[in-house]
Amino acid sequence: MALLLPLAMGIALLVDRLLGEPPVWCHPVVRMGRYLDLFSARLAAMPPAQAFLGGAMVWLFGALMTAALALSLELALIHSLQPWADWPALLGCALLLGLLLKPLLAWAMLVDEVLAVERALGESLAAGRSQLARLVSRDTSALDKTAVREAAIETLAENLNDSVVAPLFWFAIAGLPGAALYRFANTADAMWGYRDHREWFGKWAARADDVLSWIPARITASALIGLRPQAWLRLITEARRTPSPNSGWPMAAMALRLNLRLAKPGVYALNATGSAPLGGELLRAAGLARRAMLGAAVMLAFAALSLRLST
Repeated sequence: MALLLPLAMGIALLVDRLLGEPPVWCHPVVRMGRYLDLFSARLAAMPPAQAFLGGAMVWLFGALMTAALALSLELALIHSLQPWADWPALLGCALLLGLLLKPLLAWAMLVDEVLAVERALGESLAAGRSQLARLVSRDTSALDKTAVREAAIETLAENLNDSVVAPLFWFAIAGLPGAALYRFANTADAMWGYRDHREWFGKWAARADDVLSWIPARITASALIGLRPQAWLRLITEARRTPSPNSGWPMAAMALRLNLRLAKPGVYALNATGSAPLGGELLRAAGLARRAMLGAAVMLAFAALSLRLST
């Protein structure tokens, strides 16, 4: 029984690699986004205090329903298949649990979309900007090739945490409800967590995502930077240059490990003395991210096993 979650994690990553994303009509993250979008316009029209309270209530209700549904599915699987009975029951339950976990992860799609930026740049700068706009919220219309590559590598590093490591971390801690709750929180932050007309009703979502991503972001950074004491000292300094308490960690780790300068104009510059990313750097970054993802997944699978052996 202690092997159930580690096996499910491996199956989810294997399915992600082989089959990719499920159809939009049944994708849970799409459903989360549609739920949040139902309230966005109404919340934006409210005064700040009411918007904050309304956004918090919508977030809390959505998070509760998401976790409750995930818990119901997980318990139904465990009670019906009884994975403690024998190996076939354990493997069958792990397979189904892994299939339920998979839509909460998005590794293969992330890498494909990031590498597509370099292919698009091979066609034209305009094509590269257009492809990057699929991945980032910033305005890409004035970016040169260097800035496009920087933004793509930053997105890869940040979403290595948001789309893979953090859901696996919360799955290791709390099973399917943990992963689902994190994915809801991250989706809410991605949709609402901006300092524009969404600022007040998105404040709760932004802070909740900060809390839930705090440990995973540092795990992701450690997987990227490796066991390099001097690099860790620099990482701590560089990670603090971003406004976010979490996204700077994996981005700074990527910049330091590859000795690249990664910057968002007017906001931050990570490893400012590093080299500007050239044509092959996105492929190098993807290779590093893949190794970090596998290392973090193995560590989290071991953590999930250890937690359940000790209880």
